[in-house]
Order: sequence, then C-alpha cells, then structure tokens
Amino acid sequence: MQRSANSADRGSSRRPTAAQRELVASISRFQRKIKGATIDVWWLYDDGGLTLLIPHLLTVPKSYLEGARMRVFTISTSSTTMEQEQRSMAALLSKFRIDFSNVSVIADIGRKPMPQTQEEFERLIEPFRATDGNERKGLITDSELAAQKEKTCRQLRCAELLREHSSEADLVVLTLPVPRKGLVSSCLYMAWLDVMTRELPPTLMVRGNQTSVLTFYS
Repeated sequence: MQRSANSADRGSSRRPTAAQRELVASISRFQRKIKGATIDVWWLYDDGGLTLLIPHLLTVPKSYLEGARMRVFTISTSSTTMEQEQRSMAALLSKFRIDFSNVSVIADIGRKPMPQTQEEFERLIEPFRATDGNERKGLITDSELAAQKEKTCRQLRCAELLREHSSEADLVVLTLPVPRKGLVSSCLYMAWLDVMTRELPPTLMVRGNQTSVLTFYS
C-alpha cells in the first residue's frame, strides 16, 4: 500500500501545472495553423514597405497564419484629409498586390495620452531614473524626459490605440520607432517599446532602411 501511494505521488508530481501548460502552449503557438486569423499592421512610418511585406508573406500557404486577413492602420496629420488618405492607401496596396481586408486612418495620434497611461509609464521608468548618486550611462535623466516629452507622449498615445484596436488580433506588426543616437538613452527607448507592446498579442516590430522592397506595374 505504501509503495502504491508513493507511486501515485510520483505520478501526480509529473503532471504539468497550469502555468507550465500555458507556457508550453505559448511556445508552440507558432507551430499550429490558426484558422480565420487576423494580422494588424500599423504602418507608422514609410520604411520602404518592409512593414507591409513581412505580414503579407505570413499569409501565404504553409505559414501558421495562412489565409489570414490583414488590417492596415496608418496615421494622418489632418482629420480633413482622412478619407482621401484612406483611398490612396488602399490604391497603393492594390498596386503592390497585397491583399487586405480593411484600411483605417487614425487621426488622433497627437492627442494627449490618458492620465492612467502616463502614470503607468512613470511607474515603469522609476527604477531607471538617474539620481544624484546614480548617474550611470543609459539611465533616464530629467533633462532627457523634458527634451523627449513630445515623442514620449506620441508613443504612449500609440500604445493606447494599439490596445484599443488590436487587442484581439493574432499578430500585430508595428513599425519600429528609431531613436536618434546620443539623444535617447537605452532605458527610455526600451521603456517606449515596453509600453507600446504591453497587453498585446504577439507583436513584431519592423523597421526597413528606406530601401523599397515592394514593386508594382503601372
């Protein structure tokens, strides 16, 4: 009886926990095809088209996202030209022979982020703030935060829009913001990326080198 009890204990100890099962599922999710998948593409900067090409290639046969519908989001600097920009973007994608299900033009990227988003960001960067006794290279200084306030607000607002529109997508492809060397510390830059991808589905950040990777026939 004792041996049977010990064997049962050993057998039960080998069973994966809920956290372990969730981890295995998250690791192997890219090995299983997803039927009716959705890819959200956020084309925030013109990088030569790489941000559009990669998600398009992920919809072809033998990809785990084969046949996925692709939704494209881009930004506008003026609410009065949104409709025209939407038509232009749709026409451009058609010329590139990229299938898409929807094109959305976001006009309020310049709006101030919500207070809770700003508070979340402040909590995130607090351990990486430079102090009088700790001014190591890469930490975030007060002067840097002041100089990069506009860009930080833009990234926080972008994070809000991503959560609002793409929280149910199977993959998010996002144009990677590129900082200017010597002006943005490593900690601030990584904080931008962290807050932009937080609470999102799997997210791929892409940035081309301005060389066109898409061609079309006129």
